[in-house]
Amino acid sequence: MRRRDFITLLGGAAAARPLAARAQQPAMPVIAYLSSRSAESDVSMLVAFRRGLNETGYVEGRNLAIEYRFADGQYARLPALATDLIRRQVAVIVYAGAPSPSNPDAAWQQLRASQIPIVFNTGQDPVRAGLVASFNRPGGNITGISTLVNLLTGKSLGLLHELVPNARTIALLHSALSLNTAVNDARAATATLGLQLIVLNADTNSEIDAAFATLNQQRADAMVVATSPFFVTRAKQIAALVASHRLPAIYARREFAEAGGLMSYGYDVGDGYRQMGNYAGRILKGDKAGDLPVFQPTKFELVINLKTAKALGLEIPAKLLALSDEVIE
Repeated sequence: MRRRDFITLLGGAAAARPLAARAQQPAMPVIAYLSSRSAESDVSMLVAFRRGLNETGYVEGRNLAIEYRFADGQYARLPALATDLIRRQVAVIVYAGAPSPSNPDAAWQQLRASQIPIVFNTGQDPVRAGLVASFNRPGGNITGISTLVNLLTGKSLGLLHELVPNARTIALLHSALSLNTAVNDARAATATLGLQLIVLNADTNSEIDAAFATLNQQRADAMVVATSPFFVTRAKQIAALVASHRLPAIYARREFAEAGGLMSYGYDVGDGYRQMGNYAGRILKGDKAGDLPVFQPTKFELVINLKTAKALGLEIPAKLLALSDEVIE
């Protein structure tokens, strides 16, 4: 064989080996991230979610692909988005910012009926809502995290009362799609403190505007904003409306304090979404969703916006400052 032919043959063989090796590599797994919120509102949550995936050895773009779907606060879009993901036969669906399972929409029904493992995030009790059999052994194709944030409404109201002890009428902005846990908690707290409660429901932009228009007649002294995926996508709008009414307010998510709200009290969202990513990775490695216990956060944080407090002419008590996990100057 001539030297030139030998070199050509050797080079061709060397080039063929990587191609053959690549052909034998397994396909990159694909999971889905489905949220009723928006890509903008979920930025920090996705950072934590990917960190949880990394803990299990999965890195997006290297050995994992993620399909993202956002409903932008329009719950009616969720069933079609869920149908698309089920049709694509992704390996895991992470259902974040989902409407309450106590008011199941077609998306919940489709996901639970599919054989695809589901990792959810809910502020409700998933056992009471019939979503899982138990916290320790969810069963079926579903697990996730239960923040039980609506059970913190009474605690939030108490913190607000410490800040504005002279407030006699408290407004509660609440999602009609949620269980009445937050409402019941707020009623119990206001009864104990001898306060009046105004309950305002909103799940659309127009209903938010209508709720705040009601305050012109009701004349609330302060406000508690309960949790809702839709509210998170409208954090700036709600914080601005509260500011226009010059109401001291406490929120269930830190996004509101960052958007100019007075203060927030709720679970550590980053820790919760890290856990969701960890669960998705463990399922990819072979764990069954129904065998993974529903995660309940143990980290809670109080965030205070001093700039907003000054604009309202409020001085934050030393006790609250000492309890705070973060103070926004």
